[in-house]
Amino acid sequence: MIPSERQEHAISTRLVSPSTVSVGPSKANDYDGFAEAYAAANETNLVNAYYERPAMLALAGDVTGRRILDAGCGSGPLFAALRERGAMVSGFDASAGMLELARQRLGDGADLQVADLGSPLPYADGTFDDVVASLVLHYLEDWGPALAELRRILRPGGRLIASVDHPFAVNLIHREAGREAECNYFETTNWTVEWTVGGHTALVSRWNRPLHAMVEAFTRAGFRITVISEPEPDPAAREMFPEAIAAQSRFLCFLFFVLQAD
Repeated sequence: MIPSERQEHAISTRLVSPSTVSVGPSKANDYDGFAEAYAAANETNLVNAYYERPAMLALAGDVTGRRILDAGCGSGPLFAALRERGAMVSGFDASAGMLELARQRLGDGADLQVADLGSPLPYADGTFDDVVASLVLHYLEDWGPALAELRRILRPGGRLIASVDHPFAVNLIHREAGREAECNYFETTNWTVEWTVGGHTALVSRWNRPLHAMVEAFTRAGFRITVISEPEPDPAAREMFPEAIAAQSRFLCFLFFVLQAD
C-alpha cells in the first residue's frame, strides 16, 4: 500500500470512482499543470526518492560508458543519477513542463525531447544499450506499440529496465476502500486517483494489469525476462520515514523488471 508521507512535499492520494471521472486517461494526466509541485515531491518523498529510484539504479548496476534512454524522464532525477555514474543519457517525456524542469537541472546540452511513449520515437534502430522506463508503462492501456519501439531502438542484447505499479498493491488499494468490484486482478483495468501536492490537485489515471499479462507483453515484443524484483526501500528510509516503514510488514508499491532484447 502506498503510504502518506508526512513531509512538506508529500503527495496525498484519494481513489476516485470511475463513474465520477468525466475525462479520459489522456486528459487526466496533465503533468504540465502541476510539474513543479510534483518534481519537488519526487525529489524527497519515500516512494520515489527512497524506494523506486534506488531500486532502478541498483538494477542498472555499472553504467559507465553505456548509452541509456530515460523513457518518460520527467524532471530528470534518474537521468541525472545515471549521468553522474558515467552513462551517456538521452531522455524524452510527453510533458513539456516537466522537460523544462529537466533542462534547468541537466543543462542546455542535455539530449531531451518531447515524445509520447507508444508513438514512433525519434531515435535510430539500435541506438541504446539500455532503456530505463521508470513508472511510465502503466499509463498505457496497450503496451504493444511502446515495447516494439523500445525494442527497435535497443541494440541486440540491450536491456529494458522497467518499473510499474505492483498489481497486487493496486488490487489491495481497491479492496481496502471497499471497491474491489472496480479492480478485478485478472483484467486490465483503468483506475484513477486524485493527487494533491503543493496546493495543486490533479487526476492521475493508470492501467493495472495482472502479472501474466505483463509477461506476455514483454515476450511478444521480443524481450527475455532476466530479473523480476520486489525490493525493500533504501535503508536510509527507516530513519527518514520510520512510521511509514514500521506500519507495513512488507513494503510493496512497485514491480521491477530487467529484460534483455533477444
